[in-house]
Amino acid sequence: MLDHALPSLDSWVLFFSEQELPVLRHTVRRLEEARERMDSISGREIASIILQDPMMTVRMLAYIQPLRGSRLRNDVTTIDQAVVLLGIEPFFKKFENLPMVEDTLKEQPQALLGLINVVRRAQRAAQYAYDWALWRHDLNMEEIVVATLLHELPELLLWCCAPKLALQIKALQKSDRALRSVTAQETVLGAHFAEMQQALCRAWNLPELMLKLTDEEQASAPRVRNVLLAVNLARHSANGWDDAALPDDYRDIAEFLHVHVYTVMKKAGAPIPPEMEAAELGLSNEAEAGTADPTEPPAQPQ
Repeated sequence: MLDHALPSLDSWVLFFSEQELPVLRHTVRRLEEARERMDSISGREIASIILQDPMMTVRMLAYIQPLRGSRLRNDVTTIDQAVVLLGIEPFFKKFENLPMVEDTLKEQPQALLGLINVVRRAQRAAQYAYDWALWRHDLNMEEIVVATLLHELPELLLWCCAPKLALQIKALQKSDRALRSVTAQETVLGAHFAEMQQALCRAWNLPELMLKLTDEEQASAPRVRNVLLAVNLARHSANGWDDAALPDDYRDIAEFLHVHVYTVMKKAGAPIPPEMEAAELGLSNEAEAGTADPTEPPAQPQ
């Protein structure tokens, strides 16, 4: 495993591209159970298993792109599409005897814990992103989910392939909670995860749409904003509900969805301050009594 920084972004991309990305043991077990029902299982069921594991999602999406050939005019942008294109039996033949994260990092329990925490954060972000895409009537919510999972790709790869460096970044942030994550990444790696993620997507020929949906420079686009707000909320709340960045996250999400901050916090599972709860209860009582301001329009999804 790598224990020192590499000299350039290109060298990081080359290094990560040479590694075999392991998946969760839980994913392997679920796929083995699904294999036993190969004659009756649906592609959607297989996709639901894959989408619980960011590493397996990336493996599937990267594998299918060269296979689409001339049969499809557009990129394959969802796991559901990928399974259908590949076929159920060929899928199980291709993805058997998968390497597992728990084996790769069995001698490094701290690194394994660090990776599992990133996986959980990615899963939570994907759920947020899906809920908001549903609220906004997005035409393809799975694309949003896949893009959200892809956002964590460089950090997952670092925990798998260079855990000492991932632990250094974590130690820097723990010693200074005001330190920006980008600064910590550049200090240790000489690059940061956002640029790594874009470079890896290009190197692995992932769909152009995924490049756009994960591009922080296009944050003003609604679908990109959906992804980035979900990633930010999951990342900051993972530090504890007292993280200093969360109030800004709540406000930004409320503005994006055209709802109250209270609604965002409640849906996210955040603790509600007593004064906010009391104020919301007062508004609800006014509305029930018919005394709320009739000129205020109801919130509408964007």
